[in-house]
Parts: sequence; structure tokens; C-alpha cells
Amino acid sequence: MPGLLHPLHDGHAPIILHSAFQDALDALEDWELGHDEPQIEVNDRQVLISAVFRRLWTCTDILPSRTLDVVEDLLPLRSAEFKAGTSTYADAAHSLWELSLQKRAASYEMQYHNAS
Repeated sequence: MPGLLHPLHDGHAPIILHSAFQDALDALEDWELGHDEPQIEVNDRQVLISAVFRRLWTCTDILPSRTLDVVEDLLPLRSAEFKAGTSTYADAAHSLWELSLQKRAASYEMQYHNAS
């Protein structure tokens, strides 16, 4: 059985990682502050969305337009950096990974203050 998150091959991701990226993107979009980092199912196991973004850091595959639209909505201050037809999963993955870490820290902070 392959590892939990399949490796890239010469910068290209298998379709299962493209699907995982989309699922992670949807989960990031729905993530409410104060809750733990969302997980998605990959190969019948739960994976943190930040791990999915991290796996695609070097993926040279071009983002589909519908995915790019969601990325631009989530990262409005960086949307000028993304271009239809040329932006890669790696381009988005770095910024989405950073956003997921920021949301995780903010959620932890909210949970910590609410528990006090």
C-alpha cells in the first residue's frame, strides 16, 4: 500500500492528491475559528489539511480554474500573484499552508481563552 499521501513524480501529483487538495481547500473554506484544524479522508485515513497543502509544495501541475477561484477568494491580498493557466498547485499550496497554520494558531488561542 502506498504511503498515506502519495509522492509526486517529477513534480506531478496523482489524481488522488489533486482530489485531496480540493477537499482540503473546501475544508479550509468552511473552517470556523475556535475549532480544531479540519481533517479530510485520504486512503481511508484522516489527514490534517495542512499536511495536504505541505505535500503539494513542489507540485508543478496547473491549478484548474474553479480551484484557482477558491484560492483567490481565500487569499484576497495575494490574488494578484495567481494567474489562470499558469499558477500551479505549489503556488497555492505555500500560501494555503501558511493560512492553515495561522487559523490553527487563532483557533487554539480562542479555545485557550474560552477555557480560562
